Amino acid sequence: MSVYNPKDIEKKWQDFWDEHDTYVTKNDYDKEPFYALVEFPYPSGQGLHVGHPRPYTALDIVARKRRYEGYNVLYPMGWDAFGLPTENYAIKNKIHPAKVTADNVARFKQQLKSIGFSFDWSREINTTDPEYYKWTQWIFLQLYKKGLAYKHEMPINWCPSCKVGLSNEEVIGGHCERCGTEVIRKVKSQWMLKITEYAERLINDLDDVDYIERVKTQQKNWIGRSEGAEIKFPLKDLNYELEIFTTRPDTIFGATYMVVAPEHPLIEEFKDKLENIDEIEAYKEEVSKKSDFERSELNQGKTGVELKGIKAINPISNREIPIWISDYVLMTYGSGAIMAVPAHDTRDFEFAKKFGLEIVPVIEGGNIEEEAFVDTNTGIMINSGFMNGLNVKEAIEAMLKHVEDKGIGHRKVNYKLRDWVFSRQRYWGEPIPLVYCEDCGWVPVPEEELPVLLPEVENYEPTDDGESPLSNIDSWVNTTCPHCGKPAKRETDTMPQWAGSSWYYLRYTDPKNDKSLADPEALKYWTPVNWYNGGMEHTTLHLLYSRFWHKFLYDLGIVPTKEPYAKRTSHGMILGGNGEKMSKSRGNVVNPDEIVDQYGADTLRTYEMFIGDFEKNAPWSDNGVKGSRRFLERVWNLQELLTDLEEYTPELEKSIHKTIKKVSEDYEHLKANTAIAALMSLTNEFNSFGKISRKDFRTFLMLLNPVAPHITEELWSANKLGGYLNESKWPIYDKSKTVDDEIEIPVQFNGKVRYTVKITQYATQDEVKKVVEEDENYKTQIEGKQVIKEIYVPKKIYNIVVK
Repeated sequence: MSVYNPKDIEKKWQDFWDEHDTYVTKNDYDKEPFYALVEFPYPSGQGLHVGHPRPYTALDIVARKRRYEGYNVLYPMGWDAFGLPTENYAIKNKIHPAKVTADNVARFKQQLKSIGFSFDWSREINTTDPEYYKWTQWIFLQLYKKGLAYKHEMPINWCPSCKVGLSNEEVIGGHCERCGTEVIRKVKSQWMLKITEYAERLINDLDDVDYIERVKTQQKNWIGRSEGAEIKFPLKDLNYELEIFTTRPDTIFGATYMVVAPEHPLIEEFKDKLENIDEIEAYKEEVSKKSDFERSELNQGKTGVELKGIKAINPISNREIPIWISDYVLMTYGSGAIMAVPAHDTRDFEFAKKFGLEIVPVIEGGNIEEEAFVDTNTGIMINSGFMNGLNVKEAIEAMLKHVEDKGIGHRKVNYKLRDWVFSRQRYWGEPIPLVYCEDCGWVPVPEEELPVLLPEVENYEPTDDGESPLSNIDSWVNTTCPHCGKPAKRETDTMPQWAGSSWYYLRYTDPKNDKSLADPEALKYWTPVNWYNGGMEHTTLHLLYSRFWHKFLYDLGIVPTKEPYAKRTSHGMILGGNGEKMSKSRGNVVNPDEIVDQYGADTLRTYEMFIGDFEKNAPWSDNGVKGSRRFLERVWNLQELLTDLEEYTPELEKSIHKTIKKVSEDYEHLKANTAIAALMSLTNEFNSFGKISRKDFRTFLMLLNPVAPHITEELWSANKLGGYLNESKWPIYDKSKTVDDEIEIPVQFNGKVRYTVKITQYATQDEVKKVVEEDENYKTQIEGKQVIKEIYVPKKIYNIVVK
């Protein structure tokens, strides 16, 4: 018999599947659909690492099983290929981003094909393809026409060296994550998408989907819905009111100072009244070097400057209170101003203690000298005028009514969620399809002129003034107004990488359509996605943006469902052998190509599914890889045990039915690790028995196939088990044969277990008694004694009382 050599068989079967369109999906509307989706990768220059195949294999298992069960399965793959990493690499190496992307995609695709995933490559998409981003631009235009896309002045993190705006996550200690240059804040006019209009629906509709609970929790926390009141605090002797939002209007008697964001327009408006303007401007300059993320860190030291020369009036107590600026208040959240209640808010308390500000408790309890009172939902009001003696719940309602009656405030639902900053001043992204006309303002490019193509350029480096590289291309920028025909200029900002990934799952349903983003019948058939798996790091922004776009398209009547994904699961990372996250800097990255070359793709797939709980992180182990390879070698050698029998081997039949049940259920719950363990046990049982029938082998190979498709296809074909494995049906178990007929029960004498006996589950007491008495231990236990009583608890215990 031949020796197991993956290099002899894996490419052979990959080519076979390609040549026979084995995994090409037809829109066969008469069959029951199953749409399995994994997050499409960003094709970086490093290629795949061993973390990528883990989620792909897990859902590949489900997709293969569902095909064998008769479903019409869509399991597609594509490329999220616009974005900053490619552009930075292109600038550094003087290679056009389009070429970098094409090279990276080719490498990724070759790697994915070498692992044997059952993707339908005929539906491959690429977000940088003009035929794809034409529809990304089309969706943006619909958002614009409905008032959900608008321009707004926004402060951004700006790196003077990289000449690029940075996200908050890209600013570390006030410096650019990439080059270490000190970051400054610049105000730029940015395109925004009004995702906040959908905040309530984005929360409520989570009740209708099957997401793991921590995903739902992350979504809700990110949106951050809170109920409270918006209340006006007038400035003393000035015709100006500061509006604040609070979830605890009951504590307003304890508001002893106010804090506004350093960027608040109040400062510029009353600049001439501020007695310490130089100190204020210096502080603003210092804060401009911090990202919003750093500013909102709870454990950072409190800093601030009083706005000397102006005061606020607490509208309920009528007391004058000071106004401060501090970096912990953000202009992008709420109104950029807060009322500070230091007795009942940790952050306000720390600030008040540092700067010697008044602290007034308004809820009984706590020790003000040692720590801030926690913001609690229980307690009795004190120091609160007309609310004294009320409990917190009563006081909240009383204050809400009071501010409404006095016309100084109103009830409001607030969200932590901010509108989506949609502009990027870079080259490698989708052009925003708008032009600016001095007479007409912003005008959409006519839909029939889409896509607005990225111009071919030699220089795609960012400009010194922070504008997009596109702004330097006069021949592209200068155009005519579609509305009035006068000279106009194109928008030179491009879209963020999030744009193309917000709707890609829809394009997979009909990727070649040039008349619409997808055929309505295909969308109705395939959506919502039955099962979407992705990383936990994408369960806030990507998932939220995608749900927002889908709901907008639903409102337009483009898609047939409110939600894009019926089910969402997430996976843990594969860590380096040292237990740390894999990275080039740590030197612990494992290249899947090397594993495939040395051990085979099936070994890689088997190991990554056997490594542990799919939802948890797991460290890489070279010994674990070798163990998976040894298991597949034992599978290969099962050929030696094969007989001509076409039915299940009677002595193995119960074990086979139990394994079908176990594996079938485990695959559906992404528990391939325990499914593989069951198949390993069955392999050992086959070897112990010494021979297996063709049906035994056929069923075993089918069960293992979703994990290890190449070796199982080869063994099926080589042993002529009937046609091709990929054309077969998933095995069905007989429930009656998954239940053990024989059970073991303890036998007690005077309350102490002395031995056990094996009986059939449904044995009568007389039958059990006979088995108990036939055991050689029975005589020893009753010798010289008299049996007083015998008690049998069915299927549990047999108790004998002797004296």
